[in-house]
Amino acid sequence: MNNLNDSERAQLRTLFEANGLTRDDIFVHRNFTIVKRSGIEKIQAAQNLDITFEVIQCDRDFVVMKAHGERIGDETGRRIETFGSATTQNCMSKHLVEMAEKRALSRAVLKLTNLYEHGVFGEDEDVHRDG
Repeated sequence: MNNLNDSERAQLRTLFEANGLTRDDIFVHRNFTIVKRSGIEKIQAAQNLDITFEVIQCDRDFVVMKAHGERIGDETGRRIETFGSATTQNCMSKHLVEMAEKRALSRAVLKLTNLYEHGVFGEDEDVHRDG
């Protein structure tokens, strides 16, 4: 939120408040904002988002999950599909399926709510950006 102008900061704060997020649900880095798992769950519930998963690949060292998401009751019919992956190279946990699911869920929720447009990422994403 530090790189945002006052108007963008106010808009993001409004989005967070509308979804019931508190300071404990986010982490602000100088270049981006991270929504923690607790925040992702709050946004999913507040926005009435239905997310389902499909296993694309599940090997010992590499898992890919596809998330299908939509807002229940959304008359526009907008649906998204996105992916989450986990490998022994990018994940310290031995629970690759669960990590891939968490990553796919975060991406789906943030895409459906347009929070990516504001530089917001899920805590399980690789967002090490120094620029």
